[in-house]
Amino acid sequence: MIIATTENITGKEIVAYKGFVKGSTIQAKHIGSDFLAGLKNIVGGEIKEYSDMMDKARKIAISRMVKDAEGMGANAIVAVRLQTSSVMNGAAEIVAYGTAVVVE
Repeated sequence: MIIATTENITGKEIVAYKGFVKGSTIQAKHIGSDFLAGLKNIVGGEIKEYSDMMDKARKIAISRMVKDAEGMGANAIVAVRLQTSSVMNGAAEIVAYGTAVVVE
């Protein structure tokens, strides 16, 4: 599956548009991570536990978007975007979305 943030893929021709595809996940903070984050808040620096959690969430959302596109018979997704939003205190949703296409 080719994934592009652009509307076209260099060297490929879009021969069919299959439609809108998306994937999402909601990740919640872990109490252990909260404790470590609190310590980082005092001394400063990256909160690696949260960075890792968000990276994992992005991968899950993209994987679900790809599965959606495969179900439509697409071999590429263009105009891909990622969006994050807080759904409740301590939980964030990651959404990956784009347009499923067939390219040659």
